Amino acid sequence: MTRKTKLKWAALAGGLVSWWSVMSGVALAEAARPDLIFILADDLGWADVGCYGGKTPTPHIDRLAREGLRFTQFYANGPECSPTRTAFLTGRYQQRVGGLECAIGNGNVGRYDDAIRLREKNELGLPVQETSLARLLKDAGYRTVIAGKWHLGYEPKFFPGPHGFDHWFGPIGGGADYFHHVEPEGLAVLHLNGAPVKRDGYMTDLITAEAVRQIHLRRSEPLFLYAAYTAPHTPIQGPNDRRDQPVTPEDWNKGTPEAYAAMIRRLDDGVGEILRALETRGLTNALVVFTSDNGGTKMANNGPLAGNKGTLFEGGIRVPCIARWPGILPAGAVSEQVGITMDWTVSFARLAQTRPPAGRPFDGLDLLEKAVAGKPPEPRTLFWRARRGEVTWRAMRAGSLKLVSKQTGVKVEEHLFDLERDLSEKNDLVSQRPDDVLRLKERLAHWENEVKPVR
Repeated sequence: MTRKTKLKWAALAGGLVSWWSVMSGVALAEAARPDLIFILADDLGWADVGCYGGKTPTPHIDRLAREGLRFTQFYANGPECSPTRTAFLTGRYQQRVGGLECAIGNGNVGRYDDAIRLREKNELGLPVQETSLARLLKDAGYRTVIAGKWHLGYEPKFFPGPHGFDHWFGPIGGGADYFHHVEPEGLAVLHLNGAPVKRDGYMTDLITAEAVRQIHLRRSEPLFLYAAYTAPHTPIQGPNDRRDQPVTPEDWNKGTPEAYAAMIRRLDDGVGEILRALETRGLTNALVVFTSDNGGTKMANNGPLAGNKGTLFEGGIRVPCIARWPGILPAGAVSEQVGITMDWTVSFARLAQTRPPAGRPFDGLDLLEKAVAGKPPEPRTLFWRARRGEVTWRAMRAGSLKLVSKQTGVKVEEHLFDLERDLSEKNDLVSQRPDDVLRLKERLAHWENEVKPVR
């Protein structure tokens, strides 16, 4: 650990340990059941926001960082949408579910052999038999709400309701025209509590409005709000880019940097409205987490990171992550603890005083507990596998070493990087450290065997 890192964590630990020591048993119990607000951006680049070096103004997201804890080594569970969302709801590696190692294709299409097999059986989605964070929190007395993108199954049996959400609104698929709310081939995907619905407006604004509406509802129980934005996922449409007709499939991945920046600014506005709603309602005991489901596309700003969405280089999986909990987490703190999406599932479950069902232990760690305890960063061992068509990406991070492989048919490309010295993954060590490559490959193979799906 560098001297700079030690100083950061010394300051952080001092504030947190001081807080911990003065909390009474009653106050601690009250703080253990806060409102839980999880804001998920879609395809947001690591440096797309101001507090991570972005040039597009994002004052509300930056405010979260000023008032909370900003993570610099946080990862998404996958380089695409559906995998990370699966991991967040289950608290487990998405590979355990089967068929969800790749984003479900528009119109409910499987994109690799296992997903195709499940689609043919009408089983492509997140089964209700899997652990659901929403169900755990609902059973623990929370009101559970999703405002925004689902992307875990097109069929009603996979919808948010059966997974424990009391209220849900948003598109069921991966991407939709921001004004007409249809996929590239014309399928309307906007739903309200299980039924198709039509609403006029820009998708980002509709998601914000629903999130704010749910915050303002009078209730006695704590709230779990999953605000899952589609921005800045394609199509690249700013709030002033409405057309009379939906974006065509040919233009779906086209767009300008100006439109992309406008999408991020509107996303930031939405974060600001959610924060204002919490303040207006006097919900001061609220943990707000902001992050992204994967790294940015080529349109995004991934800063010094190599690669982008769809790859397992840092640019495909390292994402912004900020947590704010007034009076609990110190303002303006920075953490270099390695974390991953499914860690928040563990933290949320503990705060709600619940736990996963027997036989389905969480794969993550309690990231918040470590922060509150003021512990310095500890090494993590994390695994990734992503599949689409004939391509399989694999990666593993063990301490500062990271192994990345890309298999296309029988051809395999392997890379080894030391992220502590080479954040941009420019210095490939695969030929210099063959023993480390072999050791990590063996551990990765063991993990792949351990997470084989049951269906």
